[in-house]
Amino acid sequence: MIARVRPGLRRFVANRGAVVGAILVVLMVGLALVGPAFTKDPIARDIDHGLTAVGAPLGPSTDAWLGTDQLGRDVWSRVIAGARASMTIALLATLLALLIGSIVGLTAGYFGGRVDSVLMRFVDLVLSFPTLVLAILLAALLRQSDLASANAPVVLTLGSVSWTTMARVIRGKTMTIARSEYVAAARSLGASDVRVVLRHVVPNLVGVVIAITALGFAQNLLAESVLSYVGLGPPPPAPTWGRMLYEGRIFYRTAPHLVLAPGLAILFAVVAFNVLGEGLRDAFDPKVRR
Repeated sequence: MIARVRPGLRRFVANRGAVVGAILVVLMVGLALVGPAFTKDPIARDIDHGLTAVGAPLGPSTDAWLGTDQLGRDVWSRVIAGARASMTIALLATLLALLIGSIVGLTAGYFGGRVDSVLMRFVDLVLSFPTLVLAILLAALLRQSDLASANAPVVLTLGSVSWTTMARVIRGKTMTIARSEYVAAARSLGASDVRVVLRHVVPNLVGVVIAITALGFAQNLLAESVLSYVGLGPPPPAPTWGRMLYEGRIFYRTAPHLVLAPGLAILFAVVAFNVLGEGLRDAFDPKVRR
């Protein structure tokens, strides 16, 4: 498996844009992991010192790098805490989507025929619904259920609507591998379908899976922000970038930092993961390189 991935890694390192994206992603993930240990409590209100004399949010200063919000909470601390919350939800949703997409894509691509036709018609059915509308509907329904975690409805929602692209990509790659000579040779030697899939198909999918996972993560990160903005994300007071945007929208003139801070965080993260995903796709699937 390492031998199959190594050429892709060399192509990835040669892609400067992809390397920059990877560095940015590492910095963001590191900041989300260790940042909360060095920042203030993101939900602690400071009405006495965190607001102006007329009760307005404070602008950026040495005490609050990105200013404070309408409740006197430190915006920088909330952005960092929001990064951890948003990225955790996006990661879990992407892993769920990858699990569903891998099962559907592998099964359809390997067996083909009627199995492929039935599974792909189901994928087409899911794709026929507007993704955002379907996500909002599912999130609203799941939020009424008694789940163990406040993040569970968002994770299940995003995972349930974002697996279709992964399924199609994995299915197409699997069909190519299933028709290869080494798979035909393995079958002629009496290898079972399970053995062929585990020994020959899955290892050759690793590079493509890594690439679509990074791209799927970026999409889920943006989708989570949209759900949080419309009130279907993790409930307050947990900070997420989308909710911060929603709460700061009415202060966009008097305290623009309340909108700029989470908005730029979302933009920065989505672009970084998209650049990383594009670089991984170009590296591990040379046929799609431009």
